[in-house]
Amino acid sequence: MRYFIAVAETGHVGRAAQRLNITQPPLSRQIALLEEELGTALFSRHPKGVSLTAAGEQFYRDSKTILRSVSKAAERARATGAGKSGSLSVGFMMHAAYNIVPELARQFMSRYPAVSFHIQEVIPFELISGVTSAQFDAAIMLKPATSRGLEMLSLRTEALCLAVHKHHRLAGAKKVCAEDLVDEKFIVTPHNVAPELRNTIEQYCAEANFAPRVVLETQLQQTIVSLVASEVGIALVPEPLKQVCPPDVVLLPLKKAPVVEYVLVWQQDNSNPALARFIECASE
Repeated sequence: MRYFIAVAETGHVGRAAQRLNITQPPLSRQIALLEEELGTALFSRHPKGVSLTAAGEQFYRDSKTILRSVSKAAERARATGAGKSGSLSVGFMMHAAYNIVPELARQFMSRYPAVSFHIQEVIPFELISGVTSAQFDAAIMLKPATSRGLEMLSLRTEALCLAVHKHHRLAGAKKVCAEDLVDEKFIVTPHNVAPELRNTIEQYCAEANFAPRVVLETQLQQTIVSLVASEVGIALVPEPLKQVCPPDVVLLPLKKAPVVEYVLVWQQDNSNPALARFIECASE
């Protein structure tokens, strides 16, 4: 097609051969073979050159369209191979929606606008299975206890703080210690939903020689602070949750506050080039 286009645009086999940096005889043979394969003449031959037949005019238009598509396909292949195109799917837990996901998503989408980027909020315990089943290329979550077959990148740490109603006896405290919570009613996330967070809370209480008196378990942190606003109990929640706390809820710092670590998790054998670019953004 490139040979044909060169002849069509120059109107002369010799000049087309010069443009293509080949000799004239093989170019003439290629054109003859093309016409033979198509079963129709593409050129009318004249003493001073050639001109396109009606069939040649049509084939010229189609050839230009096809070669543009080939060029775009090559560009897209190179971009996808470099992680600058293609698609990427990332799952995240709700906690990360306030401290990590917005800025990381903005940076990645700004740098790689051609990547089809999908993010989905998921209950924490579903994130690992989502990564291992290839539902997600990566997940943003609290650091899991086990990571066999997975790679992890630490993103940041967050201290937990105490959420109480504004009329609670501790609401005016500058800082609260674990011993102050011995007789309190705790609202917590179930073990099977966010085991890392639940274990962190229980360990914090255990260090003060008591087990939290759990009166209610619920999956979502926003629901937990809403229940605190209704004076059902108190809760230990990540600091970024202050962005969605009801006005009747006060967040207080804890002495020797327990800390949770957010990580980016992906499968070791995931070869998606766009994932590599996302990890670079996360690393920064």
